[in-house]
Amino acid sequence: MTLATLADVLQPALKNGYAVAGLVTLGWEDMRAYVRAAEAEGVPVILQAGPGCRAHTPLPVLGAMFRNLAEAASVPVVAHLDHGYDAGDCREAIDCGFASVMYDGSRKPLAQNIDETAAIAEAAHAAGVSCEGEIGFVGYSGGEQSKGTDPDEAARFAKETGIDAMAISVGNVHLQTDAGGGLDEERIRAIEAKTDVPLVIHGGSGVPTDQRARLARGSHICKFNIGTELRQQFGSALRAAVARDPNRFDRVEIMKEIEPPLTDAARTVLRGLKPG
Repeated sequence: MTLATLADVLQPALKNGYAVAGLVTLGWEDMRAYVRAAEAEGVPVILQAGPGCRAHTPLPVLGAMFRNLAEAASVPVVAHLDHGYDAGDCREAIDCGFASVMYDGSRKPLAQNIDETAAIAEAAHAAGVSCEGEIGFVGYSGGEQSKGTDPDEAARFAKETGIDAMAISVGNVHLQTDAGGGLDEERIRAIEAKTDVPLVIHGGSGVPTDQRARLARGSHICKFNIGTELRQQFGSALRAAVARDPNRFDRVEIMKEIEPPLTDAARTVLRGLKPG
């Protein structure tokens, strides 16, 4: 299978009533586990390199890792830059073989966010790459507070930027370690009424699984970003593997025991977003 763009996987999802998981990666073992999970479920998957991942692995290395996995996979795999905060990040990712970039101008005034996102989208499309943008602001658990997406601003943002996917703030929060109160479905419907661009939920780990499944099959939300709940599974599996033999020191042997439970956890996430 070849590398897929975000548009390649989200347009069918929008048409056919399901969502695709954007799984936040930090290293080779979780990337490989997520692709194995997608193959087992027979669904596409979006591998995401966010700021935390990029802080310890250079973009050219990440691009090569993602492409290696995509080219050997039996399902579509999207190599996606998550939260690119400046044009340099996005352009470097495009040059390094990423098939999709997210430009995050959500902290900036609307007009500036539109202008800068539109420029990135134009450059991405010229290279055959997809572009995601964010309107409103998705906050962080214990940190910056969210600013909900205004439906009229969302309509303007989607139209004037030409993006392939639009991240929205509708009660979702990054880094939430347990399910919160759920998403604001009234606001989602108001946004849907004004634009037909595929919608994205960042902070998907904090969304109750039943609501994730329902919205995946009955709304314009075509992408749920999932990171925290899978990182929690990784941590639990790592602690258990080390505790089984405190004298063991070989990283490869320890990691072999982590991938199966992480793959199973990812399969559960992916299964919940499949068509009904």
